[in-house]
Amino acid sequence: MSSAQQTIAKPADRGIELLDRIDYRLMETRAERDVIYRLRYRAYLKEGAIEPNPDHKITDRFDDMPNSWVFGVYLDGVLASSIRLSISSPEYPLCPSVDVFQDYLQQEVDQGKVMVDPTRFVADPEIAGRFPELPYLTLRLCFVACSFFHADLGLATVRAEHRTFYTRLFNHQPLSPPRLYPGLIKPICLMAVDFPASREKVFARYPYLRSSYFERRMLFERRNGTPMPVLTGSALPFARASIAPKL
Repeated sequence: MSSAQQTIAKPADRGIELLDRIDYRLMETRAERDVIYRLRYRAYLKEGAIEPNPDHKITDRFDDMPNSWVFGVYLDGVLASSIRLSISSPEYPLCPSVDVFQDYLQQEVDQGKVMVDPTRFVADPEIAGRFPELPYLTLRLCFVACSFFHADLGLATVRAEHRTFYTRLFNHQPLSPPRLYPGLIKPICLMAVDFPASREKVFARYPYLRSSYFERRMLFERRNGTPMPVLTGSALPFARASIAPKL
């Protein structure tokens, strides 16, 4: 690709060029989590989403729940962003979005649907300014999780000004007007995508969102050997599980 083409290429299209420089790490130890909590604080404070606090950390009860995974996204070995993925299932229905938007999601819970709920998506302000592809590469993990856990719905809780982004790229549809989220100053909206109905369309447009079952297993299998709370490997036919996104 020429330098001129690179200049006009959209970040979503350029994301694939950075994949070899990206490392997704499941953050499990207290030390690893503290690094993420401090990154959250810096990012939220920079965008005016929180008030200052003396701990310089942002965490909540969902970080330690058995159906939540906290990831750090490293670019060239440096922590660039983070996201938490919580999986709502019949075994573990509670997740951040179900807690805040219960009036919209309780019927999905009652129907036994599996929902991937990404929250606490933050990026290092300096790195994010230099790499506009970073949001796509971070949000890729949402689709990886949707594939691994056979999700019925992929959720998104976003500020009103970000709704167009999620609809255009990931086919998310708005479900609620803005409301306050615990700990944040700026209100957020609930969005959702019907993953089984939309995945092929999204993956056809952005092939680098796909992933192998091996990658998904390596990302979501905890190092302490804790069993998966939603689905076991025997319940995941390879053909159906062979789709995972990278954004």
